Amino acid sequence: MLKRDPNATQPKFIYLNRRHFLVKTIPLAAGALLLAACSPEITPIPPTRANDSPKPQPTAPPALAASEIPPALAHTTAFSNVTADELGDPLNNFEQITNYNNYYEFSLDKEGVAGAAKNFTTSPWFVEVAGMVNKPGTFSIEDIYKKFDQQEHVYRLRCVEAWSMVIPWVGMQLSDLLKVVEPKPEAKYVKFTTVMRLGEMPNQSTPILQWPYVEGLRLDEANNNLTILATGMYGQPLTKQQGAPIRLVIPWKYGFKSIKAIVRIELTDQPIDNTWRNAASNEYGFYANVNPQVDHPRWSQATERRIGEFGRRRTLMFNGYENQVASMYEGLDLQANF
Repeated sequence: MLKRDPNATQPKFIYLNRRHFLVKTIPLAAGALLLAACSPEITPIPPTRANDSPKPQPTAPPALAASEIPPALAHTTAFSNVTADELGDPLNNFEQITNYNNYYEFSLDKEGVAGAAKNFTTSPWFVEVAGMVNKPGTFSIEDIYKKFDQQEHVYRLRCVEAWSMVIPWVGMQLSDLLKVVEPKPEAKYVKFTTVMRLGEMPNQSTPILQWPYVEGLRLDEANNNLTILATGMYGQPLTKQQGAPIRLVIPWKYGFKSIKAIVRIELTDQPIDNTWRNAASNEYGFYANVNPQVDHPRWSQATERRIGEFGRRRTLMFNGYENQVASMYEGLDLQANF
């Protein structure tokens, strides 16, 4: 259990009830386009916990001006006191998390995303929920802040490129939103679509991927308690390079499943033809569950590099969330359904 000083101030960003679940960003391996991944290992490296390596230390994000905080969040305090995940791994700090991002709409350079995204417009923002639901609707980001319980979720993020982080997200359970729109019995999948902004997202004018970015989940995956729509991190609203103002986070899956800047959620009875599977179906499957036993065709997934540490550590099945999610895949061939 994560423990917190009872005298500590409440965490920032709406009223943050403690949760200790833990994950993500988008991958940088461009499949058919053969974009270089983040120094992937070609052969397995003996796993290590890198106990003698420097550990990332949690740091407070820079203070926001009052005008930068949405009105619904203005009453909130700083970020919470949690410094590690439930396995004892320390959080990555704010600078690491916000300056090492895969976000192909803006840049192919992880360290260049923040600068490329600085003029991206995140307000006003609306998310349409449609398809096989009884009560379709469109929600402003303010509606989402106010109507849905925004909690803190400390998740491990495992990129398909074999690097990882520990991130203190703030967000709502996706299942809470789905309950409101009432999925029809025939709905089996949930499709997510990113905003299309050619003027603000320069790479959407290039053919490096098919735009807009699309991802999908089975309905039971979407309803899992670990699946969240994140609206913040470290107690503040999401930065633009992290997918502001709202993104998906699924901690047991590789980061490219956690689609950013969502504008549409659609329930359907048809499997989702997601963006990376479209680009290279032999390298990126629909499920994208973290599985150290199934290698990417171009590198091993047995170990990972935690940002801020030297050496490598062993990758855990389902990113360490096996007890919470493995039952959803009983009887499913995880080699064929990668």
